[in-house]
Amino acid sequence: MSRRLLCAKLICMQAIVFPTRHLQGEFVVPGSKSHTIRAVVIASLARGTSTIIKPLQSADTRAAVNACRSLGAVIRCEPEKWEITGFGSEPKPPGEKLDLMNSGTSLNLVAAVAALGSFSTVLDGDDSLRSRPVQPLLDALNQLGAKAVSLNNGRPPIRISGVLRGGKACVDGINSQFVSSVLIASPLAAGDTELTVANLHEAPYVEMTLGWLDEQNIDYQRNDDLTWFHIKGRQHYHAFSKRIPGDWSSATFPLVAAAICDSDVLIQGLELNDTQGDRAVLDYLRLMGVPIEIESSGIRIRGGGKLRGVCLDLNQTPDALPAMAVLGCLAEGTTVLGNVPQARIKETDRLSVMAAELTKLGARVQELKDGLILHQSKLQGTTVDGHRDHRVVMALTLAGLRAEGRTTVSTAEAAGVTFPEFFDKLSRLGAQVELKEEP
Repeated sequence: MSRRLLCAKLICMQAIVFPTRHLQGEFVVPGSKSHTIRAVVIASLARGTSTIIKPLQSADTRAAVNACRSLGAVIRCEPEKWEITGFGSEPKPPGEKLDLMNSGTSLNLVAAVAALGSFSTVLDGDDSLRSRPVQPLLDALNQLGAKAVSLNNGRPPIRISGVLRGGKACVDGINSQFVSSVLIASPLAAGDTELTVANLHEAPYVEMTLGWLDEQNIDYQRNDDLTWFHIKGRQHYHAFSKRIPGDWSSATFPLVAAAICDSDVLIQGLELNDTQGDRAVLDYLRLMGVPIEIESSGIRIRGGGKLRGVCLDLNQTPDALPAMAVLGCLAEGTTVLGNVPQARIKETDRLSVMAAELTKLGARVQELKDGLILHQSKLQGTTVDGHRDHRVVMALTLAGLRAEGRTTVSTAEAAGVTFPEFFDKLSRLGAQVELKEEP
């Protein structure tokens, strides 16, 4: 069954995973979700036609494309490139509510875009998206002249009415996307914006957004710790052509797969100097004893050796938590993954979910308020719940590679949110993984 058909019909799938002793080959990482969605939003806000080369083709990025189309962007999607003719600073009223499906990044960034228009619209999504807090962003948009209200107790669906005028605002940075949303939209406001950020997490993602603003020559000021910004109003974005770099968050899964198996795997498509925070996963693996070689054609992992437990601060890399939790279960001694409270407000409460599902596999896990403690464990295959969370599904699949016997991971179709070809590419390395429709 093709991955395209799987995603289109939302067929419920399960991944059947068997112990795998050896992985070998090349693994090309797909384009960055975070960069792709920023590219779609900024191209839609630009004057003229932009070209996005090698974008991530996934459910999350399609959500951004569909929303920006509804707001007036003309978007032509081909397999290797997307062409977007923007609406500039004047989005058009959509004919119906905007369905952002499962994409929190798309909803958060598009909310401020919608606030630039003189109309009212509703942004909604699936049950998972409706569970995620968004009130801090709504508060900031209200302070800047828009009217933004939740129809669900601080969560989506949300109603956005313009117009974003600028002014002074404070935003809670527990989710860095709230900060990025204001930063992207405020240059197009009628007045200047002074933004104060409290409780900032995931700072590399804010730096990524600022990198896009720099490429667009947006006039702004900032302080060193990203807690204060001054953005000039009445600016505009211009058309661009940009190749999307590989996704370090997605790369975490093949990197960890290679680390926990006897392997010789070359990971390709990544940029070592990109702003993505999950580049730090290479440092985490080195600390745990994984041999890593940087070659001209990619990053080579030779796994299968002893892993050692470590203490890691994952505040800047929350998306790495599910895969690193699996690695921690297989490392000698104890591994602590800490300072990552925002993992509780992702597609699922990933601290609680990973603790519960790894425990089913026989892992010894302690759940902390802001992290996990993992003790070296012998994993035993069983049925586990992927909770329709793409990163949980992929992480539990990795655990199945080292568990004794058969592991069944439910809701495997969720991997298509960011990594539609994950199972195919893992199988080509030698992993014993089968996809089947859930009974």
